[in-house]
Amino acid sequence: MFNKIYVKHLYHVYTVRLLNVTLVFSALIFIMNILEELRFFSDIEDIGVGYAILLTFLNLPSILFEIFPFIILIATQFFFIKFQTNSEILIFKNNGINNLKIISYICLLVFFIGIFFVLVFHFLSSNMKNNYLEFKNKYTKDNKYLAVINENGLWIKDKLGDKIMIIHSEKIEKNILKTLVITLFDQDFRNESNIIAKEAIITNKTWKIRDALLINSQGKIENSQNLDFETNFDYKKINSLFSNLESLNIYELFKQRKDFESVGLNVSDIDIYLHKIFSIPISLVIFALLSSILMFQIKLKKSRSFILILGILLSVSIYYIDYFFGLLGSNNKIPILLAIWLPNFILFLSCMIGVVNINEK
Repeated sequence: MFNKIYVKHLYHVYTVRLLNVTLVFSALIFIMNILEELRFFSDIEDIGVGYAILLTFLNLPSILFEIFPFIILIATQFFFIKFQTNSEILIFKNNGINNLKIISYICLLVFFIGIFFVLVFHFLSSNMKNNYLEFKNKYTKDNKYLAVINENGLWIKDKLGDKIMIIHSEKIEKNILKTLVITLFDQDFRNESNIIAKEAIITNKTWKIRDALLINSQGKIENSQNLDFETNFDYKKINSLFSNLESLNIYELFKQRKDFESVGLNVSDIDIYLHKIFSIPISLVIFALLSSILMFQIKLKKSRSFILILGILLSVSIYYIDYFFGLLGSNNKIPILLAIWLPNFILFLSCMIGVVNINEK
């Protein structure tokens, strides 16, 4: 009976600390993003502070989703500062709740928070991010490029000089577009000519089109030849047009992955992002474990500033390790599963060693 009361108190204190830290981070992000949005729209007269606030509000959840493991780490630190300062840990120990049980209760709570983030919060944040991008794109000056992938293949709208081009390819194999149709328009969107080819090799922004049929606006075949075709797109730019994965929910990510595979585009970035989403509950537990071990190992005489700086340094170190492995995975240097889960596995093993050492303290 008493144990349940103590556990409820632990969850209450931890939740309050987590909410406080989340609010502080949200406020900081909000202020920085408003300034960034005002700078972005500084040349547009009819955009004021209200619009910047709206955009910042829409963008905030996706940023919180990305940094939430670090919020968990800092919140866990503040939780233990309160518990140790008020000697609540000694009270817990005197009632049969040792260090290991305290950590396990925190990890259980954090794990369920992680599941909520994957199933609910990510859906909300991705939809808000999508609205954010749609609002912002209305005022983006560079609207001459467009790329879409669906079950029919890859579609690209491009503009070079006074020529507008609609490019369709059924499949991509590495840097080769297969079964290519290019429709050329003038500035008034009147059809000037068409190019039909079996394939085009993407070499920088000049495509080598093989066995091209040139068809004029009257439908007559002018000639068949190999030709160099100038565009604004290289292979990297084609991939980059689909890089806003934060604006897609889990269902949409799986659909985009299927569409990418159907046309031969690289799906490594999507796979990495999906694994990152599904690893959130485990990542939150690891960050809570790391913070707990850190707080049990250092002495209370250390200042709160020192503890906070230590936590931030640890967070930054983990971020760069995670980024490095993600980079290896996206470039196919190591398997995707290894890129995402190996850092987590190593950190988890390190945490287990630390937990054993502090259990009897």
